[in-house]
Amino acid sequence: MEKLRIGALVSSGKDSVYAMSLVMERHNVCCMMTIKSKNPDSFMFQSQSVDMSRLQSESLGIPLIEDETNGVKEEELEDLRRILIKAKEEYHIEGIVTGALYSSYQKDRIVTLCNELGLKALSPLWHMDQEQELRDIIRKGFKFIMVKVAADGLSKDWLGKEITNKDVDKLVALNEKIGINVAFEGGEAETVMIDGPIFKKKIVVEEAEIVMENEFLGVYNILKARLE
Repeated sequence: MEKLRIGALVSSGKDSVYAMSLVMERHNVCCMMTIKSKNPDSFMFQSQSVDMSRLQSESLGIPLIEDETNGVKEEELEDLRRILIKAKEEYHIEGIVTGALYSSYQKDRIVTLCNELGLKALSPLWHMDQEQELRDIIRKGFKFIMVKVAADGLSKDWLGKEITNKDVDKLVALNEKIGINVAFEGGEAETVMIDGPIFKKKIVVEEAEIVMENEFLGVYNILKARLE
C-alpha cells in the first residue's frame, strides 16, 4: 500500500488520538490539527481541555496546527476548511484521519470538505463496537482520563479518573440501564489521552479543578500539566 502524507484532526480525546495511532501503522502522519470550540455544545469539535493536544504533539514529535471556532453550527465548517488548507500548504498532506465513530453529521461534512480539497478522509473507527473500542484502547496500553461529564449516571467521581476495564463494565451497565452511550458519542463525556505506546513521554496533570453545574454536569479543568 502506498504511504500517504496524513494530517490528524485531534481534539486531545481518546477517539482522535487512537484513530491517529492506527493510521500511523500504515501512513506518515506529518502534522496534527486541533480546532478549539468556544461553544461547549459544538456539533463538530470538543471544547474541554483541547489545549492538551500541545503536550501530545510535543510527546509524539509531530507538529501541531491550532485554530479556534465560535462553534456556530455549519459556520464552523469554514474554520475546518481553513485549517485543512493550511495543513495542505505547509505539510503537503494527501489525506486526514478523524476519530469519528458514529456521528454521520461529523463524518459527512468532513468527507465533503476533503472531496472539495482533493484529500482522502480516513476514519478507522467508523461503526466500531463502542465497548470493543474502549477495551482495545486500554488493552493496547493507552491511558485516558475523563474531563467532562454531561449525562445521568455520570457524576463528579468520574472527573480526572483514568478509565480502566472495570469502568468500562460500569459504562456497559449504565448503557443497559439508562441507555448511556458507552463511548460518549452522544456528548455524555469528553476525555484526554495522557499516555500510550505512541507517546515518548506521558502527560502528568499537576493542578486541576472540578466545576460542577449540577449533579450530572461538570468539567475537570486542567490548570497545569507537564510531560514526564
